[in-house]
Amino acid sequence: MIGRLSGKLIAKHPPQILIDVQGVGYEIDVPMSTLYQLPATGAEVTLLTHLIVREDAHHLYGFATESERTAFRQLLRISGVGARTALAVLSGMSVAELQQAVRAQDSGRFTKVPGIGKKTAERLLLELRDKLELAGVAIPAVGAPDSGNDIVNALLALGYNDREAAWALKQLPAGAGVTEGIRQALKLLSKQ
Repeated sequence: MIGRLSGKLIAKHPPQILIDVQGVGYEIDVPMSTLYQLPATGAEVTLLTHLIVREDAHHLYGFATESERTAFRQLLRISGVGARTALAVLSGMSVAELQQAVRAQDSGRFTKVPGIGKKTAERLLLELRDKLELAGVAIPAVGAPDSGNDIVNALLALGYNDREAAWALKQLPAGAGVTEGIRQALKLLSKQ
């Protein structure tokens, strides 16, 4: 099995990229969250991968973080969810947002992802309910019930990964508002 690839990023054709690893070009499908984190073409890149072997093809999927790959694998275990659907879910929301949607049992969040209807969304919520710690990233509440979510979403939008955002959130004092929480989180992350 291919678990990781390091090489030169040759091309980006969303959702697929091409990486040259010592003269061999690997076509890898990636979620949009990973695509946005990739450097410009010609730069060196390392991705964690998941290989799916079928009778008629071999498909390689790449991820910027271990939490994305773990979430992808959890989604694949759900009956009726294939690699394309799992990739669409991770392209439509971050791992932290996925966990929050499952925790809140918010099927509307899943139906916003192209290709997922109400029944599939409900099945995802049911199957993932007991697997909240998809990637070992716990997101505690800070201050008001939604302030922790808002702080995490702001950090993710600024380019921090799930692990960094969750770590920063854990460091914040209880009761921190969204604006102050983001400010303090950015200070903490800049010192790392």
